[in-house]
Amino acid sequence: MSEHSLFSPSASHRTLNCPPSLMLCAAQPDGTSTYAEEGTCAHELCAYLVEKSLGRHVRDPTANLAYYDAEMQSCAEGYTDYVLESYNQAKISCPDARVFVEQRVDISRWVPGCGGTADCIIVADGTLTVIDYKHGVGVPVSAESEEFGGNPQLMCYCLGALEMFDGIYNIDTVKMAIYQPRRENVSEHTMSKDNLLQWADAVLAPTAKQALEGKGEFKAGEHCRFCKIKATCRERAEQNMAAAKYDFQPPAELSDEEIDDILLKTDRLTEWASDVKEYALTQALQGKDFEHFKVVEGRSVRKYTSEADAADAVKAAGYDPYEKKLLGITAMTSLLGKKKFQEILGDLTFKPQGKPTLVQKSDKRPAWKNTAEEDFNM
Repeated sequence: MSEHSLFSPSASHRTLNCPPSLMLCAAQPDGTSTYAEEGTCAHELCAYLVEKSLGRHVRDPTANLAYYDAEMQSCAEGYTDYVLESYNQAKISCPDARVFVEQRVDISRWVPGCGGTADCIIVADGTLTVIDYKHGVGVPVSAESEEFGGNPQLMCYCLGALEMFDGIYNIDTVKMAIYQPRRENVSEHTMSKDNLLQWADAVLAPTAKQALEGKGEFKAGEHCRFCKIKATCRERAEQNMAAAKYDFQPPAELSDEEIDDILLKTDRLTEWASDVKEYALTQALQGKDFEHFKVVEGRSVRKYTSEADAADAVKAAGYDPYEKKLLGITAMTSLLGKKKFQEILGDLTFKPQGKPTLVQKSDKRPAWKNTAEEDFNM
């Protein structure tokens, strides 16, 4: 890549939906969070375990991972199993299939200077597979997209992988996969190489050019989640404030159509209000004076100055300061190992039915079954 591009595959979903956001976000300082740092640690662990499982000589990073724990280990092991399963499947039809971990790819053919790092690429005759690990637990990430067919980030990685391997391997199909263990989410999407290249020429290249020039129309939506200006964006504010047209009428006075419309906006409205409040708190802590709001000390709870000293004092008084609790599923699996866990506790575990929750019909989960009603009708 001859020059660095502000356009990033990881932010492509937002940029392609709202081109002007690219340059506005670029003008804002970069920040980090414990969630991002935890995700970085998880990716490093995933890469290590995959490379190790492939018989490659790699350094164990666990001692230097600030957020390493039993859950992260379990998640990374599950990801490794998924990668190896996909690799073995590819080798059935293509014995010389290869796996590339944390592979840098270049898509400057469509976006000058742009590239990214794919978590895992499995290249074989017939199908090229790109697998992306997501450690986040906030929202499930899909390999599909209503706007673009596939997940734009993975589509960009697939384009970069094609630039490297198309011609060396006879590729006609690309497969995108999201592995998100903490949401029990594995999402896959397949499309033809021709359709991917058509998208790159017709959508990616012209929209990226528009974004890099600071042009295009603002558009608010789910892609605002990681936008740096989400709290102050006027387009997002106007879209959310449109919900006020109902004047907060009691639900009984609203029609079914109006309730359906409100439900479509509720989650985004709540998220937007939270973003604005968080932004205002940050500004107030930096000295901004809002007319009707001030910063106060929030509620806190008492803590021991030293847990060890507290335990010693209670034991000296003749009491047991500790409570005994059965290890949770994740910790117990780590203690016993997956195989042993299944042998010992396989028949002693179950997954209860989750609580009913209202979601849009585009959600892939099956519709709720009212078991009480079914039992009554039997």
